[in-house]
Amino acid sequence: MLKERREAALQVAESLFAAERAIDVALASAAQLTAIMPTARTQANLSAVVGQGAIESAAEAFAALVRARQQIVATHQQLDETKVQIGLRTVAIGGGMEKPLVANNHLAVVA
Repeated sequence: MLKERREAALQVAESLFAAERAIDVALASAAQLTAIMPTARTQANLSAVVGQGAIESAAEAFAALVRARQQIVATHQQLDETKVQIGLRTVAIGGGMEKPLVANNHLAVVA
């Protein structure tokens, strides 16, 4: 049964990492779009009112992606807790990156 749990956890982890990467790529693309529009307007010698609605919409899309990223990070944290609940505490399922040190109320980070 432990083998099946590990396999299931790995499948979920792969999907989670893919979603995290996709959101980051979309976030970077939306930021680039939002940044380029005012620059392009200025280079074209257009009035500041030209394209304002498009800039606002792109900024809202960017903000929605920031919220989506926050939610996928929360999902990651919840799945980390789930891993412990199903008896996979010592199984390292990660994207090869170090997790930041987070101190909680009853533990302290020591040197």
